[in-house]
Amino acid sequence: MRFFFRSRQFKIIVSVLAIVIAVSAVFGLIGRRMAPQTDIAGTVAAPVRQLATTVKNAFSDFITAYSDGNALMLENAELKSQLNDLREKVADYDSIKTQNDFYKDYLEIKEKNPDLKMCGATLISRDSDDIYQGFLINKGSMSGIKKYDPVITDEGLVGYVTEVGLTTSKVTTLISPELTVGALNSRTDDSGIVSGNLDLSKSGLCRFSNLARSCSVAIGDYVVTSGEGIFPKGILIGSIDSIGTDKLNTSIYADIKPFVDFSEIRGVMVITSFNDKGGINPEEEEK
Repeated sequence: MRFFFRSRQFKIIVSVLAIVIAVSAVFGLIGRRMAPQTDIAGTVAAPVRQLATTVKNAFSDFITAYSDGNALMLENAELKSQLNDLREKVADYDSIKTQNDFYKDYLEIKEKNPDLKMCGATLISRDSDDIYQGFLINKGSMSGIKKYDPVITDEGLVGYVTEVGLTTSKVTTLISPELTVGALNSRTDDSGIVSGNLDLSKSGLCRFSNLARSCSVAIGDYVVTSGEGIFPKGILIGSIDSIGTDKLNTSIYADIKPFVDFSEIRGVMVITSFNDKGGINPEEEEK
């Protein structure tokens, strides 16, 4: 409001009001000095005095309205600030609740596998050139993550870490031919190897191969990790979608629909350590 009182418009209003009041005062003074029967000046001054009163009242009303408006503006600003604070608190609550739900989903896995050490991570970008839906997460070596660490969600196996930076890591998914997993049919214990290939990846599938012809796998059976190599035992992989025989007719294979929808991943857990971990030695592999 102090800026309005310094403005040119305010100075003009005050000047006009002063002139009207001055003219009114002059005519009033002349009117009082003349006799009532010849009070021509009083008659003339009456409208002027009325105008002055009107202008004065209007100016007073304007100042009052402006002051009330300014107070209302300040009140609105305060309410907006309170609303923003409330929104921030709601956002914080939602963030904490989401995080708690995220960790709660992994509690059952942790209870079944108390030896597992896991690090939560968030997907930060997808590799648009990777037809196998690889992605980048926001954790790296500073968080204890290493190359070939398994990556899971609460639904099952995602893949493993193939590149590690200080604060980020690249994850290669289960449908990539780069990844090979020792696996078991959870119902029959028939063993084989799960890996991806180009044709199956287009349908979001991977293959459970090297199954003995005498195996009794069936469509709908669950496939889990066998615990051999770099993956812990018992991590869900997917369900059998179809069954076939290889070209040499020496073994059976089954195509698997992974339990994890790679396109919907937002957060993952990286398994940084577990008992009896074997398989690839990163140091030897790099040599």
